[in-house]
Amino acid sequence: MHKALVMEVDACTGCHQCEMMCSYGKVGAFNPAKSVIDITIFDGGAVNVPSTCTQCEEAWCMVVCPVEAITLNPATGAKEVSAEVCVGCKVCTIACPFGAINYDPDTGVVAKCDLCGGEPMCVEACPTTALAFVAEDSTGYQRMLQYAATAAGLDSAKM
Repeated sequence: MHKALVMEVDACTGCHQCEMMCSYGKVGAFNPAKSVIDITIFDGGAVNVPSTCTQCEEAWCMVVCPVEAITLNPATGAKEVSAEVCVGCKVCTIACPFGAINYDPDTGVVAKCDLCGGEPMCVEACPTTALAFVAEDSTGYQRMLQYAATAAGLDSAKM
């Protein structure tokens, strides 16, 4: 059973510890600009929203990559970018509807969350319950799909 990263907006204080730890894990420096998790601040800091790659079941970034640089890690379920294969064309950045994959001009390749090999450093760094790494079936994703299908009048079994 794979695990999923869950982000609770109401618990995020905007401390940016997740960004700092992520960048340290990715590039060895505390530089939020190199982080693949992002805290967006709204209402002058009243609302802080953590976001990163959701490891989509049908990952458009992976589908559109012309050199197949994004592959599925069967152990973690993460869609991972191979820096050796990526040519930096940025097609995946256009395909991602969430803006969760970004081009790094310093390396010439794209970067996205890879779940840190199954032990997300951002979760370890989070001093609140804003980030958690939980069993995939406890995220509420299936309930959300069923609700959306019911609201649209579709058969949720086909989703």
